[in-house]
Amino acid sequence: MNPEVMVEEQNAISLDEFKKQVIEDYRLCQVSRQASLLGRKEVLTGKAKFGIFGDGKEVAQVAMAKAFQKGDFRSGYYRDQTFMFAIGELTVRQFFAQLYADTSIEREPASAGRQMNGHYATRSLDENGEWKNLMEIKNSSADISPTAGQMPRLLGLAYASKLYRNNVDLQGMTNFSNFGNEVAFGTIGNASSAEGPFWECVNAGGVLMGPMAISIWDDGYGISVPNKYQITKQNLSEVLSGFEYDDEKKQGYNLYKARGWNYPELIKAYEQGIEKVRQSHIPAIFHIQEMTQPQGHSTSGSHERYKSKERLAWEEEFDCIKKMREWMLEQEIATQEELDSIEIEAKAYARQEQKAASDDATKGIKEDRNNLIPIFNTIAESSNRKEEILKATENLKNSLDIDNRTNVEACFEVLFLSRQDVNSEARAQLLDWKNRSTQENIERYNSDLYSGTALKVPEVPVEYADDAPMVDGREVLVKFFETAFTNDPRIFAFGEDVGKIGDVNQGMAGLQEKFGELRVTDTGIRENTIMGQGIGTAMRGLRPIAEIQYLDYLLYGLQILSDDVATLYYRTKGGQKAPLIVRTRGHRLEGVWHSGSPMAMIINALRGMYVCVPRNMTKAAGFYNTLLKSDEPGLIIERLNAYRIKEKMPNNLADYTLPLGVPEILVEGTDVTVVTYGACTDIAKAAITKLTEAGISIEIIDVQTLLPFDINTSIVESLKKTNRVLFFDEDVPGGCTSYMMQQVLEKQGGYYYLDSQPKTLTAKAHRPAYGSDGDYFSKPNADDVFVAIYEIMNEVNPGKWPKFY
Repeated sequence: MNPEVMVEEQNAISLDEFKKQVIEDYRLCQVSRQASLLGRKEVLTGKAKFGIFGDGKEVAQVAMAKAFQKGDFRSGYYRDQTFMFAIGELTVRQFFAQLYADTSIEREPASAGRQMNGHYATRSLDENGEWKNLMEIKNSSADISPTAGQMPRLLGLAYASKLYRNNVDLQGMTNFSNFGNEVAFGTIGNASSAEGPFWECVNAGGVLMGPMAISIWDDGYGISVPNKYQITKQNLSEVLSGFEYDDEKKQGYNLYKARGWNYPELIKAYEQGIEKVRQSHIPAIFHIQEMTQPQGHSTSGSHERYKSKERLAWEEEFDCIKKMREWMLEQEIATQEELDSIEIEAKAYARQEQKAASDDATKGIKEDRNNLIPIFNTIAESSNRKEEILKATENLKNSLDIDNRTNVEACFEVLFLSRQDVNSEARAQLLDWKNRSTQENIERYNSDLYSGTALKVPEVPVEYADDAPMVDGREVLVKFFETAFTNDPRIFAFGEDVGKIGDVNQGMAGLQEKFGELRVTDTGIRENTIMGQGIGTAMRGLRPIAEIQYLDYLLYGLQILSDDVATLYYRTKGGQKAPLIVRTRGHRLEGVWHSGSPMAMIINALRGMYVCVPRNMTKAAGFYNTLLKSDEPGLIIERLNAYRIKEKMPNNLADYTLPLGVPEILVEGTDVTVVTYGACTDIAKAAITKLTEAGISIEIIDVQTLLPFDINTSIVESLKKTNRVLFFDEDVPGGCTSYMMQQVLEKQGGYYYLDSQPKTLTAKAHRPAYGSDGDYFSKPNADDVFVAIYEIMNEVNPGKWPKFY
């Protein structure tokens, strides 16, 4: 396409202005390429740990960036550096700061050194953790490495625009949406498009019909594996053709193809395609083919090992920057001398910014090192291990590793060598340095797993009227959700069977009829993207409740919860949040696939989320309120066999909150403390009659939440009284009971108050067999509780409690 035609299509722009824009695009492509080339050198010379770069994708990303507006969101791929440069949300210096793992938010705002290079994020939150005006920002949701992991979140980012456009009660939220006119841009490599999350997202996007634009960067390989092993027919466009928009059904995608080296073709595709997405909310897929990867996949290896000479020659010939240069010369947009000059300037600029970033990243570390060395020398002068300390000093002085770790290791070495010099003032000075450094490094590397707002929600006790009716537990939930939805238009719920029938246990019965399908929505069977739908909408200021029908099925969504939600606040160092609430139900139903209690797996995968295990539906309502009044993500596991257990109907469901991490003593006792949760609380109670007859008094504690766990260390107070403990649940042996034991005995120091060996009571290692007998012989029951406690007391006094079996 010649420049005159392109100018005509862009309307009110002169030919000179158009040429100027093209030259600037070329300049940006060259700067990005030089940054990639230099970045690889920095890794291979040991100045950085690992590198993955966007070379070969520059021209397509510049074209895509032209269609990206303030308020739009990116959910992308770790090769999008040129795009981030082009939208003005990444500088070359910041690019290198991330490569060097600079821990300064100011210098590396995406993650403060917590993510490897190529992982981009804008800061949605201000320094106080409050939302910025997202309509004034070109937004990038924080990248993750797991292949196709960006796709579930992309679905939610787009779905938020649909909700903002169609729910009139949300249209005053102008900091989060301009009447739903924002587009969610997703990028992915061709090989990652073989992943399940990609196809689940594409299918769900074609059903939901939100403004989602997926770009597939297709360079024909996935590391060393060519497309013939990745994609049916070796062509994603052909496979995706069945998703093409159907005007009669009003579902599907507009599909576009362009070549990654053809600048005018790319400009036209994105300009026309994104405008349609923005206006019509018909999603689009852009298959960008014939892309190259000049430096191979990453710094871990060379693509010369697996690409033929013919392929490598083709890649050199069809390098996108080279082809753009040829087109510019052919169309007389610039002279060869001008383009040569741009390349020289780009190389010098990249080098300048790389050096500045390196100096910035190491300045504080070098200052610390310079402060340590004289302290080491002073310690050496009065130590009988002088020579060894001086050697450690010399090793630090000559070390090529300019990082905090090397400084701290040297400090530890000198502290070890001088451990007998207890009266040394210089050693005391070194200990002061070590303590200060420890606190600084905690802030650099260990802070911001949670924002902490959920722990600050004031407790509001439940209240009952004198004539409060006894109702099924599910009715408490229905009333709670009805109240919450009425009071806050940001809240909406979705999942399998949530809408028309009000979930499989009727906890939302009638709510779709009252609030409409946008607020209470049925979805397909697609747990991974149900989670993604929640993540993306939560990142855009809404309060989603995403339902997984049964706890066992959480595994389908666990990867994205673990890799994305649970790490989001941490990996952006407080720059982004997704206050998603995941609702599910579990425990005690019969059968292998509906009775799982994989709690240890869940709590270990979801550090960064809260995990609530209410024993009844009133407790569940309190936890929902607490999370809704905070800005943090959480999982609430409702008790599956309690929906029809009678409870009193509270009269303050709008205000009632339960504190997180605060156990409740259900039964007071003196002999053994039983630490449990959920359905097991009633099983423990069921053992009391026989235990009492046997002369044994137990104290039953419901922990209520597993993350956080007993933040006030109240359980150890029970141990001071009973001196014996049983940790009891229906997870596998060594599962969550072991976690609770570690928290109480090790973290709280409960070990010091024990007179008997601590015990755990769990389910068997297998999934529960089907039927009542299967449940009885697979999971612990009241008889098992009795025996476990009786055996503890048998050790105390065999005469009073002779061996039971």
